[in-house]
Amino acid sequence: MDIGLTPDQRTFLAATRDFLDRTASGERLREQAEAGGFDRAWWSQAAELGWTAMAVPESLGGGTVSGEPVADLCLVAEELGRHRAPGPLLSTSAVLTGLVRSGDAHAEEIDKILTGEHLATWAVYRPDQGWAPLPDATTARPAPGGGYVVSGAADRVEYGDLADVLLVTARSPDGPVQVLVPRAAPGVTVAPTWSLDATRTFARVGLVDVAVTPAAVVHEGPDAEAAVEAQLLTAATLACAEMCGAVAAMFATTLTWMSDRYTFGRPLASYQALKHRMADDKTWYEACQATTWGAARALDSAADDAAELVGVAKAYVGDKAPEMLQDFVQLHGGLGVTWEHDLHLFLRRVLCDRALYGTPEEHRRRIAAIMAGRAA
Repeated sequence: MDIGLTPDQRTFLAATRDFLDRTASGERLREQAEAGGFDRAWWSQAAELGWTAMAVPESLGGGTVSGEPVADLCLVAEELGRHRAPGPLLSTSAVLTGLVRSGDAHAEEIDKILTGEHLATWAVYRPDQGWAPLPDATTARPAPGGGYVVSGAADRVEYGDLADVLLVTARSPDGPVQVLVPRAAPGVTVAPTWSLDATRTFARVGLVDVAVTPAAVVHEGPDAEAAVEAQLLTAATLACAEMCGAVAAMFATTLTWMSDRYTFGRPLASYQALKHRMADDKTWYEACQATTWGAARALDSAADDAAELVGVAKAYVGDKAPEMLQDFVQLHGGLGVTWEHDLHLFLRRVLCDRALYGTPEEHRRRIAAIMAGRAA
């Protein structure tokens, strides 16, 4: 699919791909996965390339390549998926999307995130439950002198054990609020949790009477509700782009394997039934990319149907990408299920992105709600 990149986007894409080719080899990723760590210096280098700047306007120190921030971020997300590379792109972009909606009130924190000095993540998931954008597991009661006292818990917090600051979504007596909480603040506990994605870490965050000053309040009431929706749409679209990148990488790898692997004196690629399977996979991949970029450009243009298009992308890509990766595993035979082959790293990434920021089933329910509201 020709997604119509501008010359500047092509240059940015080439620089991103070159950086990942040099720094995200399979051997290095396996070492990091086995050690359970993450290289903060690597993320700072990525920030210098502009990965953190896209969601931030120029007035706050950011800037885009093409004037389309979500589309530019999708270029990075696709390459992260294509290289099965780590990096808190989804959560960082979600946090910045929320912070910039408050103007320059949090310009200092935005600047630290932009440079990679601070690692920020979004604490929004209710423990052991599906996507609920306005959770009731975390509460914020007004403090006498202003601000809030926050208590509760959140899980599936991406890089929560390494983050410097948490954007916590909570519920107050007057509606939803979003507040910035330093990970080292009194009352905050962080426990790393198991992750299906071997190259990405998650944590469970506990909050017990955490004092939040008025200056740390990002959004309240309807503003918080709108910010959470914007953050969800951005993060879900980037998850789709990551899945597309993973599928593209393994499609090319599988095609090469089928051309090189011989059975009964013939290459696998010569068998008609296998050709049909790869043709189906190619068609599904093109549709995945089309729906993802349709969602990204709808967000960038503030289209009325942007939320619906993001839901369509997350539902479709979330269904088809794992199916294609499973097909590639089968076409590789026994080699496809070994630790040494990269296939499982891509499959883990895709399954993780499928679940994050709304499963296909949850997004179908969102689409149904949107359509019902439109009909009413």
